[in-house]
Amino acid sequence: MNDTIIEQAREHWSLGHATITLVAARENRVYCVEQDTVKTALRVHRPGYRNIPEIISELQWMEMLALNDICVPSPIRASDNSLFLTSTNTVVSLLTWVDGTPFSQFEAEPNLYYELGRLLAQMQALALTWEYPEGFVRPEWDLVGDNPTWGRFWENPNLTASEVKRLQYFRDYAQERLNSELGYSKGLIHADLVPDNVLYDGESLQLIDFDDGGFGYHLFDLATITHRSRRRNASYEYATAAIEGYSSIVKAQLDDVAFFEALRACTYVGWNISRLNESGAASRNRRFISEADAAIKAFI
Repeated sequence: MNDTIIEQAREHWSLGHATITLVAARENRVYCVEQDTVKTALRVHRPGYRNIPEIISELQWMEMLALNDICVPSPIRASDNSLFLTSTNTVVSLLTWVDGTPFSQFEAEPNLYYELGRLLAQMQALALTWEYPEGFVRPEWDLVGDNPTWGRFWENPNLTASEVKRLQYFRDYAQERLNSELGYSKGLIHADLVPDNVLYDGESLQLIDFDDGGFGYHLFDLATITHRSRRRNASYEYATAAIEGYSSIVKAQLDDVAFFEALRACTYVGWNISRLNESGAASRNRRFISEADAAIKAFI
């Protein structure tokens, strides 16, 4: 089926005899398209994950960011001005190519995390002033409701009795805090700025993979960066730099960041529930649970 889709995409975007090579096969399949000296990215969206209005909205969002000098993949419209192609319930889009090395593949200096925090705040600010196109729709990030976006983390089957108690306690506390007069700001968030999704080309940062992006708490975005950075830097220099960069534009209180870090850690415990039959899932699950437990204890 992929060969058929690729050929349809070749015709839709007038790619001629361009070389099309698979470069990533995670949730989406991404192909590098090389046409003369120009490289673009052909993305075959994961079937069933996002509906067409959500995918169109994601592409419009990235297009807006790119037009405002945020380095993200930007959709390339076909000759009929369309943003995508559909084939047998599969959506395909063509994006500008972004070069760079993911943070996961090298030891980024703290100054790069400072720039990442600052870039995140700029990106969120742009979305707040953006007039959404008609029909714009992206999912809401529910963190502690009856059916959180990434699963009922307090029901992970590998939790011990004490861990269940602590997660349930934190969930109740988080519901009260989020509904309190603290009034945490919300808007469009990337929601998955993990090291694999932040690239550096020697001059600027490039942000990729907006699949999980939607409406949520701004600090949840920042907490994703700081939470994951702690795996790579136990002295917290990366996390501190990211918070300082973010706070150079929008002030972030450390207590609030710690709260959202605990929420972020809990989401992974829920996310892994449906993946427990995968290879390596047991050890990954224990790591996620331990990280959530530690994040909650650190916050409290």
